[in-house]
Amino acid sequence: MEKNFSSYQFEWDNHNIEKNWKKHKVRFSECEEVFLNEPLILAEVDKSKILYREERQLAYGQSNVGRSLFVVFTIRQEMIRVISARDMNRKERRFYEQEAKKSS
Repeated sequence: MEKNFSSYQFEWDNHNIEKNWKKHKVRFSECEEVFLNEPLILAEVDKSKILYREERQLAYGQSNVGRSLFVVFTIRQEMIRVISARDMNRKERRFYEQEAKKSS
C-alpha cells in the first residue's frame, strides 16, 4: 500500500500526544516526520482484529533523526489522526527493512 501524504494535515488529540510521550517518549512532531520521509511502509490492520468503528492503518517509517517508528493512525477527511506511536520492535524493524528493499 503506497500513499503520498504530503498534502495531508494532522489532527491531534491532546490525550494521544501526552500518552505517546509518557509511554514511548515519541513527540507528535516525530510522528509527522514518519509520513514525510522515505521509505514509508503502510499496512492495514487485520479486519478480524478491529474493535473500533473506524479503519486503523499502520505506518512503519523513520523520523528525521533516523528513529524507526511504528505508528497506528486513521484518516478522517484528508487528515491524519495518530492513535499511537512507539519505537519498532525487532520483528517490525526486520519487516520494515525487507519491505524497504523491495520498494527501492
